[in-house]
Amino acid sequence: MEATPRRCPGGCRRRWRRRWRRWALAAGLLGAAAALALFAALREPARAGGEAVTVLLWWEPFGRPRRLADCRRHYNISGCRLSADRSRFAEAQAVLFHHRDLARHGPEGLPRGSPPRPPRQRWVWMNFESPSHSPGLRGLSGLFNWTMSYRRDSDVFVPYGYLYAPPAPRPFVLPRKTRLVAWVISNWNEEHARVRYYRQLKEHLPIDVYGARGLALAEGGVVETVSAYKFYLAFENSQHTDYITEKLWRNAFSASAVPVVLGPRRANYERFIPPDSFIHVDDFPSPRLLATYLKFLDKNKPNYRRYFAWRKKYEVHVTSFWDEHFCKVCEAVRAAGNQIKIVQNLATWFES
Repeated sequence: MEATPRRCPGGCRRRWRRRWRRWALAAGLLGAAAALALFAALREPARAGGEAVTVLLWWEPFGRPRRLADCRRHYNISGCRLSADRSRFAEAQAVLFHHRDLARHGPEGLPRGSPPRPPRQRWVWMNFESPSHSPGLRGLSGLFNWTMSYRRDSDVFVPYGYLYAPPAPRPFVLPRKTRLVAWVISNWNEEHARVRYYRQLKEHLPIDVYGARGLALAEGGVVETVSAYKFYLAFENSQHTDYITEKLWRNAFSASAVPVVLGPRRANYERFIPPDSFIHVDDFPSPRLLATYLKFLDKNKPNYRRYFAWRKKYEVHVTSFWDEHFCKVCEAVRAAGNQIKIVQNLATWFES
């Protein structure tokens, strides 16, 4: 790790302390209450009873067949039948359409003709890519009944991860940190904001890059590799509302590294995680000042450890693709009863 003076240059340490106090207060008022209110329902077991719900996958995501989950065994969701057998179309209460596959096949790939669409069958548009990487959104208005995505205002909300308060939190032990900053990236694009920011940041502190343009991951994968680092660059490939992916939940939080995020605004992150659990690039006027702060934390253990205070109350859940998503639709169908809606202006909503 790069040597730095213990005194934070230019009086910035006082500013950071003032900012810390504001964030700590916000964490108490917003982080705990808002995050728990938002995610508590995601962990509630499904209500027992009622007839079984059949959910049909019109396309298996990205055309990759998989063994479908036992929803009761894995998520305590009973009475759920998942199927990729199109002959069950007429009996399905919900049909899932993965957007990437819809874009590849076009609207002509949707069910049509015989048998006719049952009147109370829900068609669910499913997408976990950002608007920047979701071609073919136009022309889909009025086709679907529900949306399922990472967006909080989806009809079926399934985030990439969330925090929850267990009845008895396990003691948190911070892994031994021997390195400073890591970044794992597979889709390298010089036009992306994250690559442009990285190029500026690396001029001021060392960053170990893994993936297509960098080092090979350790045998245990991303989490084992990143766990040796103090900080992780949780840089999203595009910046959109609620688009906070596994780069935060798995790559950083599961590896017990402090995430340095580039994505939606800080306020958007604070809807999901405590303000004192991450560092946002927007907190600093320049990459140079961010680098100065990271080096300051590297040499000041008490200040660094404050970024893990939230772990006394919360644990991290990383959403399992795709089983958890499919099973959540069963819950939604049962909870909705006979209510039917039509999604108008899908593109306008998703791109907003």
